[in-house]
Amino acid sequence: MIRTQVLGLGSYVPERVVKNEEIPFLDDKHVRGDVVRTETDDAWIYKRTGIRERRYVPNDGNTATSDLALEASKRALADAGVDAGEIDCIILGTLSPDFHFPGTAVLVQKKLGIAEKTNCACFDIRQQCSAFVYGLQMADAFVRTGMYKRILLIGAELHSHSLDFSTRGRDVMVLFGDGAGAMVLGPSESDDPRSGVMYTAAHADGTGALDLYLKIFEINKLPYIDYNPTDRETNQLMYPHMDGKRVFLHAVRGMVMASQAALAKTGLSWDDITWFVPHQANLRINEKVVEVAKIPPEKVLNTIEWYGNTTAATVPLTIDYWRQQGKVKRGDRILAAVFGSGFTWGASIFTL
Repeated sequence: MIRTQVLGLGSYVPERVVKNEEIPFLDDKHVRGDVVRTETDDAWIYKRTGIRERRYVPNDGNTATSDLALEASKRALADAGVDAGEIDCIILGTLSPDFHFPGTAVLVQKKLGIAEKTNCACFDIRQQCSAFVYGLQMADAFVRTGMYKRILLIGAELHSHSLDFSTRGRDVMVLFGDGAGAMVLGPSESDDPRSGVMYTAAHADGTGALDLYLKIFEINKLPYIDYNPTDRETNQLMYPHMDGKRVFLHAVRGMVMASQAALAKTGLSWDDITWFVPHQANLRINEKVVEVAKIPPEKVLNTIEWYGNTTAATVPLTIDYWRQQGKVKRGDRILAAVFGSGFTWGASIFTL
């Protein structure tokens, strides 16, 4: 039987570390000044989010989401021992594409130097924080049906350029960081039903679509950009908006239900799972998920303290971080649960 195997894993974060203490002094280009622009501090941020620091790209206009994706992809390919020219499909999840169209996956293909060599299929998926599980489900289906043999699955985000660095925007602004994670996936013959990618499930509830969103523009309007970016009264449309309480409650519910369903449908228990990797949106959400779902705390992996929320990148980035620390190893079985705007959510079980 053909099963999908994780062949390689890689991640990348920018060099700049932005600690909580620096946040109050950042301007709209995330340059540190001498004047407090945002009423917050380390204690306020950490109490609500569990975040101590995050990574930002330079603000010189020379780094795009595709660049972060490229670096993570190179590391995943090297880890897999796979040449970029062998990739026959790219699936990229992001809420911060390089531009509106074309999709960012084709830009990664070009930067990998394989655009004219392979003409491989390129998919962009817009499931935000749930993109990794959605993409893994797609990749697993493609591999099992024999459609593709070497799939590059990427989650990449550049948030720092689109945040409201002010007291008005702090509830969202303090959460996000820049980063990318990638996996190389391919087929393997195995009669073991627990090998490779064992389970994936993806869900959505569109009634929560406007509880967490970033419009920037609305295509039904003419002109579809109808605000003045320099006018504080009208420029709120430039920035993400969130109903924090509703997102918190639905995130806990979604990840708990998805995790429990994953175990029930596979016949596994937490004794069979090496690591639980939740989406890194807010440490307080993850702590509540662990409590409600009765997940052994020693099996939980988090990185939000150092990286913040990197949306589509959080799951592969977290796994790779702890692998680099020597904690996660080949052969470990992972249950990943995600929740994102939309609302979207899901879970997967796979062996690294």
